[in-house]
Amino acid sequence: MGAIEQHEIRFAGKRLRNLKHRRGIFLLPAMMTSANLLCGYYAVVASLVGTPEDLNHAAKAIGLAILFDSLDGRLARLTGTNTEFGVQFDSLADVVSFGIAPAILAYAWGFRSVTSLSGEALHQLGEFAWVCCLAFLICCAWRLARFNVQGMAPGSSKYFVGMPTPAAAAVIAAIVHGLRVGGPISIGPLQNGWWSVAWFLLAASLGALMTSTIRYYSFKDIPWTRKQPSLAIVLLCLLVGVTWLYSEYALLILACTYAILGLALHAARFFRHRMVSRTT
Repeated sequence: MGAIEQHEIRFAGKRLRNLKHRRGIFLLPAMMTSANLLCGYYAVVASLVGTPEDLNHAAKAIGLAILFDSLDGRLARLTGTNTEFGVQFDSLADVVSFGIAPAILAYAWGFRSVTSLSGEALHQLGEFAWVCCLAFLICCAWRLARFNVQGMAPGSSKYFVGMPTPAAAAVIAAIVHGLRVGGPISIGPLQNGWWSVAWFLLAASLGALMTSTIRYYSFKDIPWTRKQPSLAIVLLCLLVGVTWLYSEYALLILACTYAILGLALHAARFFRHRMVSRTT
């Protein structure tokens, strides 16, 4: 066998090994997306059970789904395994974890334990809850479809157009987790009809934020793979530690702050634009 034939055989073997390696890499983001879908499914089942403990478990599962959702995209970009199939698979998983699961969790937490109403009033509250939670789900699917078509905000990769679906789901999950029975605030599932109405209006408002044109920061311009200052690492470790020890407060503050901050910056840009147009 000549030298050329031996070189071709070695090259073919190396190419085959690289192909198998890349097929293995493709599994990493798919596994994260599957874990995201698993958490969403578990959150749905736990919400249907409906006990205070199961509702808290459902909220935690949505939080884990957010973590896995953030990992699958980053792994795909780092390993160069972005595919159209992966994009569509991720969107379908997000509909379950950040649309169906929080909608059912919001319905179960805000309606099934109401004791201050009876008869016709309770029936009307149920219909109102059904409509608001359905609106949240539809807006979630709408938001994901729009993102698949339009992508990030025009001219900038730093901002999303509309509130991201994981962030909207995080608000619902953080409130349920923060007010759970046995927690530091320990309110538990809502029992008053008026508080339930406010809760379902919040769910519908989160849906409106998802379909809006308000810009939300994406954190995608942060160089996670580069060297960072020591102070940044220390602050990140402190944030993780505080979130772990005081998850009820930390997650609730973080989720609500992100939702409100987008609205506040949008209002500031709106009034600044009005003032500039008046001066000109």
